[in-house]
Amino acid sequence: MLKELYIENLAVIEKAVISFDGGFTAFTGETGAGKSILIGGINAVLGERVSKDIVRAGAEKAVIVALFSLPDNSELSLTREISATGNSVARINGRTATAAELKEAASGLIDIHGQHQTRLLISPETQLALVDSFGKIDGGSLKADYEAAFREFSQISKQLKAAQSADALREDKIVLLSGKIADVAPFKLKAGEEAQVSEQLARLRNAQHIADAVGKAYSALASDGDVAEYGAVDLLNICKVALTEAGRYIPACAELTERIVALVIEADDIKSELSGLVPRSEELEQLPALEERMSDFLRLKRKYNLEPDELAAQLANWQRELGDLQNSDVLLHELAEQKRVLGERVRDLGATLSAARKAAAQELSQRIASELDDLAMAGTQLLFDIRADKVTISGMDSVELLICANKGETPKPLSKVASGGELSRIMLAIKSVQATTDDVPTVIFDEIDAGISGRAAHKVAVKLAALSRERQVLCVTHLAQIAAMADNHLLIEKAVADGRTFTQVAPLDEVARKRELARIISGFEGFEEDEVSLATAQKLLERRAGL
Repeated sequence: MLKELYIENLAVIEKAVISFDGGFTAFTGETGAGKSILIGGINAVLGERVSKDIVRAGAEKAVIVALFSLPDNSELSLTREISATGNSVARINGRTATAAELKEAASGLIDIHGQHQTRLLISPETQLALVDSFGKIDGGSLKADYEAAFREFSQISKQLKAAQSADALREDKIVLLSGKIADVAPFKLKAGEEAQVSEQLARLRNAQHIADAVGKAYSALASDGDVAEYGAVDLLNICKVALTEAGRYIPACAELTERIVALVIEADDIKSELSGLVPRSEELEQLPALEERMSDFLRLKRKYNLEPDELAAQLANWQRELGDLQNSDVLLHELAEQKRVLGERVRDLGATLSAARKAAAQELSQRIASELDDLAMAGTQLLFDIRADKVTISGMDSVELLICANKGETPKPLSKVASGGELSRIMLAIKSVQATTDDVPTVIFDEIDAGISGRAAHKVAVKLAALSRERQVLCVTHLAQIAAMADNHLLIEKAVADGRTFTQVAPLDEVARKRELARIISGFEGFEEDEVSLATAQKLLERRAGL
């Protein structure tokens, strides 16, 4: 439950520390005193979106800290800081966290019910969620199985639709791809082939230049048989013999001889390789074929705007795509069959889900009717009209909540006939039922008394008190009947100091509580002198004590 709330610089609340007990706590105060700001602060610390406008004028930031006691007797501290520049900082037990993490940590701790939630009660989505929550359908295996089957069905349906759309253009694509394949495949393109052909062409096209240059290099290394002229290899060998002889007497020449030997070996090897570099006559015969092959490469590059290596890879893609298109009838049949099987599974699970909802709705209707008997709406029936509808991720049902206020009348949509006061009491009845099925420890009602008065107000007060025996109940109210029934009474009021308005929250003792109840009853200044209001307040407090 909520143990303590610390608020600093939140709108007109300069600083407030509010301690909470279990049971039923009522907040009262004049209109505009800051009751909605208090609820806004709680929403902020629960991770809801906030605006920088809530920061008190002149302050750098607003700070809200909520301390909770958990069922395992541990404590949880949640903090939200909102700067005047719009930045927000969240902390969980002092550790910095994101707003999403804060919201997750606060999940299930507090259920805040305001007039907005009452209005949402008339929406079909909210009504369906009520049934699913009561019947433990949300989070259950049945709904999870249905949602998984629906998602798979949707995915297969998309694939089938895409395949059917592609099939409409299949013949044109087959003709196009077949033409491309017929054009490119005969060339039997290989990766790296263009580079090889280019290199060979360069060598054969310049055969004479190569022969002249290589011949000169070869002649420089080897003699042509005339003893008067020596090549480089011959001269190196002469040098080697001379240094070998000198090495017998000079040790340094031995090292030089080794180096000369290495040069002789390398030069002789180069001489041998040179003889193989000059294109042979049989190689020159390949030149026309290579020229034609290079022309093919150039034509294909211009036509498809792809390099030959890229075109070879693209050809494989075209062939694969063509194969898929030619086998598309098989694919369409397979997808259609998968969709049929999944469709049957979705319908079967949806039917089971609908049956579970109808059973839960019937029991929920009875439970709500029983609660309404205690809220001055005896004989009122609420019926969840669950009908087959289009298939969605939520199921195959449409839900409409019907109300029958008088026996013998035809049930009519809640959204069309229920008054504000009736909606408030219906929501309280629902919350009372949920208190026996969920484990949310704290329920906050923000003006649950909208549209009610007199006997109905007393009934609501009694119901809130009964609910507080199951949950911690916090209630912002304008009705003395409800405030008088609370275990704890906090007053929210404005004050002015040093030219600034601020809101303070203070617990009331029995005397102050009686005067506050009298103020609510009288509704005018000087109420403390109104003996009738004070007497009525006293009777309300005595009535609470007698329950």
